[in-house]
Amino acid sequence: MRHIVSSPRRALRHLLLLTLALLAIAATRSELSAQLQRGPALPPGAEALAVPEGHRVSFHAYAVGVQRYFWNTATNEWLFIGPEALLFADAGCTQPIGIHYAGPTWISASGSGVVGRVQTRFTADPTAIPWLRLEAVGTRGPGIFANTTYIQRVNTTGGLTPTHVGRPNEIVEVPYTAEYYYYRAL
Repeated sequence: MRHIVSSPRRALRHLLLLTLALLAIAATRSELSAQLQRGPALPPGAEALAVPEGHRVSFHAYAVGVQRYFWNTATNEWLFIGPEALLFADAGCTQPIGIHYAGPTWISASGSGVVGRVQTRFTADPTAIPWLRLEAVGTRGPGIFANTTYIQRVNTTGGLTPTHVGRPNEIVEVPYTAEYYYYRAL
């Protein structure tokens, strides 16, 4: 059997390096946590999407779903019906935590829910639905959506209104993804 004998000086150096590494990890986690509580980084021009002071991020979700549109033959235009999406706790979309549908409404798997009203929009990408800031107009049940005050929809892809002429009473589902940040008052 072979024994590794370390000098006190080498042991102290390893302990110091380990301590520095743990401090760096803690600082990184603290910065990530602080960044998450501040919400997403908003591009120039999107300042109106910022949530007022006195609110912090309480939850962050990823949505994968569709934006539904109805062809109105009376006006010859597409009318927005609403979204239908699954909500996930992780960017890889492997941990489903709820659903999102017209209202706009978000319901968690545990039963908590929030209904929002759009306050402001920002087009970050002309090929995707706008980013939004919504005010919560109602919440229910304990859980991740309890006491929500504001919601931001950011980092959207797809979901735009169809550009083709529809058939009478046609409904089209356009795939989209987004991130949602939910806020509570401090």
